[in-house]
Amino acid sequence: MAMDWDKLRIFHAVADAGSFTHAGEALHLSQSAVSRQISSLEDSLGAKLFHRHARGLILTEQGELLYRTVHDVFAKLTMVEARLTDSQERPQGPLKIATTVGLGSLWLTPRIAEFIDMYPDIEVTLITTDEELDVSMREADCAIRLTPPTQADLIQRRLTRVHTHVFASPEYLQNRGMPEKVRDLANHDLIIYGEYMAMPAPNLNWLLNAVRDATNEEPRKVLTLNNLYGMFRAVEAGIGVAGLPDFLARGARNLVRILPELEGPGNDAYFVYPEEMRNSQRISVFRDFLLSKVAETRF
Repeated sequence: MAMDWDKLRIFHAVADAGSFTHAGEALHLSQSAVSRQISSLEDSLGAKLFHRHARGLILTEQGELLYRTVHDVFAKLTMVEARLTDSQERPQGPLKIATTVGLGSLWLTPRIAEFIDMYPDIEVTLITTDEELDVSMREADCAIRLTPPTQADLIQRRLTRVHTHVFASPEYLQNRGMPEKVRDLANHDLIIYGEYMAMPAPNLNWLLNAVRDATNEEPRKVLTLNNLYGMFRAVEAGIGVAGLPDFLARGARNLVRILPELEGPGNDAYFVYPEEMRNSQRISVFRDFLLSKVAETRF
């Protein structure tokens, strides 16, 4: 029995979305059309693929087996498509880039227009998330990360060292005074990264820990956020003091570096992509573009 590729595509979307409605929205099909296709696939296989209940859909054991296989096949087909596209002379086709919210929003996005002008046939998708997408499974074609990759099948290229210091706005300092020493921050409002949230890099709360060590007290945490861009905007708005990467602070005209002798541990930034994309023209030209932009930036 030959399985219908169109039904498998719909099954894959439903398994990802967890509901007929959300899968239908992604596929531009009605809920009833999606449901009919799944029922037809189940009938042709003689097996139930989903448990249906009030909170949505859960894959059965047979459904899990089919999903893993279909997911692998679609990932391989995407790689083959990329290789075929890259075999043409001019770089063209989709390029999905993942990076952290801070790097993507404040550093890469203002520069990506130049890359698009240079390579108009490359269709760029930029995903800014502090969660680590699985590049080896092609959730993205490549990524810029603030930690070295843990997966063995990824190629990594170190881009630069990201330096971090303490920043506040002029308005905040006018109202609260200029701290002279780390222990003075016991009397100031700290903006921090959520301590129990997934972080795009280690040591993002180095300033919080430095104040704890200097004062043996718990500092006042006025605002907790889950990304560096939000922390940057909060400092800019005069809400409090934060340890930020220098490249974020340079994106603002009204931030003041305070306690200049205090520097955070910083992180290395890496460009990573799967081994299968080693010969991709799109990856190659984007890597070269990144290196040229990094060379122009003081991190």
